[in-house]
This record gives sequence, C-alpha cells and structure tokens, in this order.
Amino acid sequence: MPNDFFATSPFQSFWMGGFECTDQLNAFGHRVDFLPLTGHLPLLDDDYSRLQEFSIGSVREGIRWSQIEKTPYHYDWSTVQVMLDAGRRHGIQQIWDLCHFGYPDDLTPLHPMFARRFAFLCRAFVDFYRQQRPDDVLIVTPINEVSFMSWLGGDVRGTSPYCVGQGWEVKRGLMRAYIEGVAALQEADPTIRILTTEPLIRIVPRFGASAGEVRRAKEFDVNQFQSVDMLCGRICPELGGRPEYLDLLGFNYYYDNQWQLEPHQTLPWANDFNDPRFRLLSHLLKRAYKRYGRPVVLTETSHPGVDRPFWIKMIAEESAAAIRAGVPLLGVCLYPIIDRPDWDHLTPWHRAGLWDVDLGHPEPGLTRVLHEPSAEALRVAQAQVSLAQQKAAKRRFSTVPSSL
Repeated sequence: MPNDFFATSPFQSFWMGGFECTDQLNAFGHRVDFLPLTGHLPLLDDDYSRLQEFSIGSVREGIRWSQIEKTPYHYDWSTVQVMLDAGRRHGIQQIWDLCHFGYPDDLTPLHPMFARRFAFLCRAFVDFYRQQRPDDVLIVTPINEVSFMSWLGGDVRGTSPYCVGQGWEVKRGLMRAYIEGVAALQEADPTIRILTTEPLIRIVPRFGASAGEVRRAKEFDVNQFQSVDMLCGRICPELGGRPEYLDLLGFNYYYDNQWQLEPHQTLPWANDFNDPRFRLLSHLLKRAYKRYGRPVVLTETSHPGVDRPFWIKMIAEESAAAIRAGVPLLGVCLYPIIDRPDWDHLTPWHRAGLWDVDLGHPEPGLTRVLHEPSAEALRVAQAQVSLAQQKAAKRRFSTVPSSL
C-alpha cells in the first residue's frame, strides 16, 4: 500500500495563515522589515487569537536573518523567543522560514561565504529551538522562493545583489546555501521536516507561435522546477543535492502565475475567455506531485481587492479536485493572512489579507478589520475541502485489504 501522506501529515491544521516577514533590501536599496511594519510583532497575541475563529492552528513565520545576525556568527534570538512564547500561549504551530526575503548587510547569494554563514545559522536555530522544545514537530523552510528571488535579484535589479543577466548564478548561490543548510539542519536534528516554497507557474507561447517560440516557452515553463531539482540532485549534483532532501513540497500560487512568454501577457485566472492554454490549479498540483511523488502544500495564495472571496472559492474547488484526484494536498496557507504594504513603495497596501488594516488610522499596521466576504468564503471553503478529505479517506480505507 502506498504511503498514506494524509494520515501522517505534520500540520496542525489544513488551513494555515502566513504572516509577511520579508526583511529584504528593496529596489531602492532600503531595508524593509515587515514583521513590525504590519503590526504583527506588537499584536502577536491578538493576531493568534483571531485565528481561532477559523480553526487555523498552523502559521508560517520568519526569523528575519538580517535582524538575527547583525555580526557574523553572532545571533540575537530575542524576537524569535517572543514569537515562540506567543505560539505556545495560543497553541499555534509555527512553521519557520530561516531566510524569507533578505540577507545580512554584508552578504549576497554571490558572496563566497554565503552558504557557510547560512549553514551556521541553521545549526544555531535548531540548537536554540530544541533547548526549549525538544519534542515538537519542527518544520522549516530554509530559503523561500529561490526561483523568484534569483530572478528579482539576479535579473531585474529588484533586490540584492542588484544584477542583470545573473539569475542562474544567483540561483546556484541560493541553492548551494539551501542544500548545505538542509544538511546542517538534518545533522543537528534528524527529525526535522523540510518544506520547500517555490512558485507554481505556467508559461505558454503566443497564439501562432513558431516552433522555436514553442520550445522556448516550454523551456521557461520547466525551469520553474530547477531549484527543487537541484535540491534532490537531479541537476547540478556538484551542489550536493540528494533525493532524501525532498520532504514537503510547498508551492506558491497567485492570480498572475500563468502567463504568455512573449509578448508578456497574464492569462486571466478565471479563464473567462476559455483560453485553451490555461490550466486549472488542480492540474498544476497533479503535475508537481507526479514529478516528485512527495506530499504537497499550497504554501502561499491570495488575491488583492474585491476578488478575494472568489479567489478563495476557486482555491477550495481546486484543492478538493486535487484531493479527489489522489494528490496528497496537506494544506493551504492564506498569505498574507494580515494585509501588507508594497515592498518598494510602503504607502499602498495590497488589500489581500483575511484581515485588512484601517488606512485612516495614524498607524495602520496596528489595526485589524475582518474582510467579511472573505471570511464567509473561507468558512464555505473549509466545509467543501473537509468533505473532499472525508470522501478520500473512505476510499483509501476501502482499498486496504482485510487481514486474513
């Protein structure tokens, strides 16, 4: 009988909340720190209490590497300790990003000491965590969205190291650190769970494209898996990737994750025009699961503005469809669960969370306003996915041969 990933899920709840924790240098070279900016750090207890209304017991959080390691190999865990204490008070499972978006001031992924410094950080984090929580299930994302960050920092000057045409080298630098970090984490704690968080996308050629354009679009589309392929050693084996480093496969999916390559044009997520190139989310999840054979998590998803409840409805329908199709989908993380501003221009807020902020308040990050249409959509979505899970469980149980 195949491994029952559903029965062995390490997550406390299927529906999760993600709190924006980026600490990167933005396009203008300014350090942003969203944990206090969104009000999450001063409102930890309030934010965690709000989750109970929706039975959300698991959250994605980040340690903010640039704030933890102000000088090389010296770590200040005081803020992480505050967060850990809040999680314990409220019974919240925290899934930790060690490097979300952002590195210490003296590092970039192209720095020769980047991987070594990151591996040391990984060991230090496990030591800090296990001293106080020796028996908890510890789920860690070493580096968030390597594919996106290598493009943002390596090709379009959107963050450090502010390069053009160096995306591949930045990706290799990030994945060298990722792989050395996983090795360090597993050496320090063999029970640790590793959660990847890569964009789940689809790239297509234009209508009437030449054979060369079709090949180029297909190449770009398949390249979305390069980071995970490096992690398991399918490509660039010199980086040290191994099949056993694949554990929980997290994928991030947003409204603009399917597009035409050249000229660039987003495929509308509702597919109102019945574009034959568009693929349903359940199809993309099945493709990823088939490629790696590991349990899947939708680690980030949201939509800004008035379409939020319709997006949640779609996510629920596609999650249920994936589960019915046999994909071991273990969770969906609404990211951000609390609204956030733009990285580069901090005044416009995205209006993408389950909770908005009061922009008329002198300090908008310190307010929370439930978006009622999204809340109602989430309640319906939870019931819909729960029903699909129950039916899938019955099917799995019915296929277990009776003991003789």
